[in-house]
Amino acid sequence: MLRSERDGRRVVVTGIGCVTPIGQGAEGLWEGLHRRRSAVGPITRFDPEPFRTRIAAEVPGFDPETWIDSRRLRRLDRYSALAVAVARMAVEDAGLDPETEDSDRMAVQMGSALGGVEFAEAQHEAYLRAGTRGVNPMLALTVFGGAASCNVAIELGFTGPNATNAMSCASGAIGVGSGFRLIRDDRADVALAGGAEAPLAPLSFGAFAILRAMSTRNDDPSAASRPFDRDRDGFVMGEGASLLMLEEMEHALDRGARIHAEVCGFGTTNDAFHMTRPRPDGRQAARAMRLALEDAGVSPSVVDYINAHGSSTQLNDPTEALAIRSVHGERAARIPTSGTKGYYGHALGASGAIEAAIVSLALARDWYPPTLNLDTTDDSCGGLHLITGPGETCQAEYALSNSFGFGGINAALLFRRWED
Repeated sequence: MLRSERDGRRVVVTGIGCVTPIGQGAEGLWEGLHRRRSAVGPITRFDPEPFRTRIAAEVPGFDPETWIDSRRLRRLDRYSALAVAVARMAVEDAGLDPETEDSDRMAVQMGSALGGVEFAEAQHEAYLRAGTRGVNPMLALTVFGGAASCNVAIELGFTGPNATNAMSCASGAIGVGSGFRLIRDDRADVALAGGAEAPLAPLSFGAFAILRAMSTRNDDPSAASRPFDRDRDGFVMGEGASLLMLEEMEHALDRGARIHAEVCGFGTTNDAFHMTRPRPDGRQAARAMRLALEDAGVSPSVVDYINAHGSSTQLNDPTEALAIRSVHGERAARIPTSGTKGYYGHALGASGAIEAAIVSLALARDWYPPTLNLDTTDDSCGGLHLITGPGETCQAEYALSNSFGFGGINAALLFRRWED
């Protein structure tokens, strides 16, 4: 029996909002996955010539005015605009009218590694050109990490718990996990949960380039993000946002909501080892997965699909493979596993939320996307059943989604297929 079934508070996903390099909205994301093409290309948002890496996964054709009033939009930077847009999408997908709900029981829980850094960089350049008179007075209200979740709450009138974590590349997953816990623990009935990231600005991008963490496959960008592949040479930075509409199960059923999936477990740990290198034995990454399973009251034997963090870096991929084998033993070689960042790069704090959306849709639609650009599995990443080619069609019941970040942050979410 699931822990949530025992305790009486189960949490379901009723809405998905997302803006990604491969598509917008739940259907756009799903169609982008089926196209099986990478969205990575040359950077157009700024001049990347000074850097070793000159490629990224940019979001094409995002028009925030589709979702946000033009007067309101003037007070938002790209980071907050992405968040408010996906919040609107998630509410629409869920078919929920916030005005009919108890606003005090409606939460916003988000994550972002860098928050409003893109706007801050632009304003610093304005300051250097024109002094304080050249700086947009909205700077102080847009640069902090919590600006996006606050703007979402203002836009929709959610007066329940509101928080944004900044736990590097695990932030979006932790946002989803925090929303899940608020509802399960009877502190909210509804939560918009996930992450947003707008990191494509010269200084921020250059900082990662200096670390030599990113791929330099500039002449072949679509093949640059290649999780678990022998020839990977680093991650590809991306941008985007995703929020899930989480609801207490009875609340969702009472209003006749369509349910994508159930969230039933969350675990997070810290390596306490190094700021950029994962713990070599993968012990804490494995413990995060075990905690998510224990949180749901189930064993590793129930997991039918894993969406791996799969960052395409030299150190992270083999460590994650080791952690997965540690949790699942020989069965790891039979569990279909995807590293989907080959599609849309690594949107830092938003990645875990985008992947939570992918897992929710995959469980509902019985198709699991491939790991793009996986030509030859690195020997250090062996022992896994990594999906390639056209993806895999099967009916899974439980799925794990992993997210790991700088600072040794590990997070795992467990989802369950929804049966009416």
